[in-house]
Formats: sequence, structure tokens, C-alpha cells
Amino acid sequence: MHIFIYDKTPEGLLTVVFDAYSRKIFPDLLLGEGEPLPLFHDEIYTVVTDEDKANRVWNALEKKLSKVALSMITVSWLSELPEIGLLLFRYIRKNIDAPCAVEMNFGDPDVLELSKIWKKVGQEKHRVQQFLRFQKAADGTYFAAMEPLYNVLPLNIAFLKDRFADQQWLVYDLKREYGYYYDLHEVIEVRFPEKEPHLLSGLLSEDIMDKDEILFQQLWKQYFKSIAVKERINPKLQRQFMPVRFWKYLTEKQG
Repeated sequence: MHIFIYDKTPEGLLTVVFDAYSRKIFPDLLLGEGEPLPLFHDEIYTVVTDEDKANRVWNALEKKLSKVALSMITVSWLSELPEIGLLLFRYIRKNIDAPCAVEMNFGDPDVLELSKIWKKVGQEKHRVQQFLRFQKAADGTYFAAMEPLYNVLPLNIAFLKDRFADQQWLVYDLKREYGYYYDLHEVIEVRFPEKEPHLLSGLLSEDIMDKDEILFQQLWKQYFKSIAVKERINPKLQRQFMPVRFWKYLTEKQG
């Protein structure tokens, strides 16, 4: 068993591909730094992430694969699933070795599995767009937080910047403890060494909330209740179209 250890970054994975072909030894297992090793193995190779090597591999893939296949690689990586590194390595290797790309050969188990993961991540991206709720803070910044199943915030930045171009906003991933801040000019990634209550709960407390936001939330809850037809309430159908894990961030589902 050949084990490659890398830093679990996209650039690191592409460097793994480059080094594997250079050494003519291909990994049976990919591990992150510090992860426990299996009891039996033949060789361990530590990959040092190299941007030049990563770019050379990616440029080669761009010449051979369609934009859809390249999207499958980049989007599926954001699933953060334990097996995604090795699955992507096998997918990339098969496309490199084949006379023509095998990206649409869904009879191949790796291609099929990767396409399923790609679709799941894409679905979660759209759920974030559907259920993200902004709250206006006293300083004028609009704040929204979630715990998406996959690391999909980067996939939503273009949509958010276009949709909310006229307001300052901060979207935050509670699970991964990072977010993006838009200052009306550019979007920057942000992390906070100290966690304020809203970075733990995902909800602004009234003492830092804009006074109009408090009134708006009250009115929205009242409106939501007033339009509900009691006889037609269907909790099962609600959970089907609006997963329960999002409810705690929705104003209409609070209180």
C-alpha cells in the first residue's frame, strides 16, 4: 500500500497528481498531515504543495476536460467528504490516461460517484440562496449565518454580490468559522479570533440590531401567521421543501 500525505488543499491534491506521475507510483490512500497511518503499508510519501506543479496539472486538465468536468472537480472538492481526495485523484488520473476524456462515462463507478457528489453540493448551494436570511445590525451591516452541509459559501459569492450590491453584508459559516464581508466594493474572506454571541448562534441580539430590523421582524412574523391557512398546514411537506436544519435561521420560524 502506497500512502501519500498532503495538506488537504486543492493545490495539494494537484501536486499529488504531479508527483505521482513523476515517481510513477500512485497512491492507494491519501491522508492529511497528522492523520493515523494504517498498520500495514509499503511506502509513505509526503507531498509538499507546489503552486507551479498544481498549475501545470490544472492547465493540462483545462485542455482535455469540458467546463462541466472541471466544475465537477472544483465543486465536489467543497463536499469535504473523507473520501473525496482519493476519488478526485482517480477521476483525474483516468482522464489523463485515457485517449479521450472519460468525464461522461457514467458506467465508471468513480465518474458516477463524483457526479452524485457534485449534484449534492450544487443542491446545497441553492438551498443557501433560498434560505439565507439577513438581519440588519445597528451599524448598517446586514448579517446572515448558516451551517451548510458542505463548504458552499464560496459558490454563492457571485450571486450575493450581484443580488445585494447596494448594501454592506457579512455571510458567515458557523460550522467552518469563516465568512465573507462585502464593503460595497469588494468581497473579502474574514475570520474572527473571538466569537461574539451572534457568531455562535447565527442570530443578532436586539442590543446590536437596528431598531427598524426589530420592527420588521415583528411585522414579518405577524404577516406569516396571518396568511397561513390552518386547515392546509402540512408539516411533512414543509420539511420536504424546507429542511428543518434551516428553520432556526428563518425569522418566520422563530417565536
